[in-house]
Amino acid sequence: MRRHLYGLAAVVLLLTLTPTPAAHAVPPIPSSMASLGDSITRGFNANGRFLDHPSRSWSTGDYSTVNSHYLRIRAKNPAINNNNFNYATSGAEMIDLDAQVLNAVNAGVDYVTILMGANDVCASTEAGMTPVDTFRTQLDQAMATLKNGLPNAAVAVVSIPSVYRLWEIGKDDSSARAAWDAYNICQSMLENPLSTAQADVDRRDRVRQRNIDFNTQLAEACAAYGANCDFDDNTVFNYPFLLSHLSTWDYFHPNTSGQAVLAEQSYVNGFNW
Repeated sequence: MRRHLYGLAAVVLLLTLTPTPAAHAVPPIPSSMASLGDSITRGFNANGRFLDHPSRSWSTGDYSTVNSHYLRIRAKNPAINNNNFNYATSGAEMIDLDAQVLNAVNAGVDYVTILMGANDVCASTEAGMTPVDTFRTQLDQAMATLKNGLPNAAVAVVSIPSVYRLWEIGKDDSSARAAWDAYNICQSMLENPLSTAQADVDRRDRVRQRNIDFNTQLAEACAAYGANCDFDDNTVFNYPFLLSHLSTWDYFHPNTSGQAVLAEQSYVNGFNW
């Protein structure tokens, strides 16, 4: 019995002496920022038909209804006013991130948001999706460029929204199906949207898994980056987006309401200054 008590005392002493890991400190509120990514971050179709609307971007936009990261930060640090740069490009894939990073480095910003990868999973065919290893290599290159160029900047990496969820909420809507077909949208997932054939069920599952695999790479790369990088812990991927959050021009891109949801979810689950 005494031996057991001695052992318990030793465990208690060890726990007492073992330091608790410190939580990452939240970086200072930024005075400048840049958004990197694709058409989602450009605000494509957020208002008018087949046009970029960067003012409605979830990240760097200044449209009050969206309440972007930029506007939330500006409310706390007016020094960021007009120091919001959107370097995202519609149609971009992970291979394009490194060039966008260079723009942010040249601007010398304090804060960078990254939402990239939807076009790597949303290909015209399943075979056209970016391989996971290629995706990671391209991501690592961009993150290295960012860390070398802006070592003190805060970096928010946002998970790729679920394209399987997109299929779920739109498949029973005739307008959504018509738009997906007419504009050849994300056919890796959205081809034959009403089909219950096993081949189509299996394809959708594989595309969903690729979406998950890409987000895993984003999480791992952000963790490897260090304390200055925050991943949203798949908050955006897991969010139950509604059909009402989508543009009625293509039933793919977020409308103003969808951009507002993106802003809220990614900010609160990011640095949340």
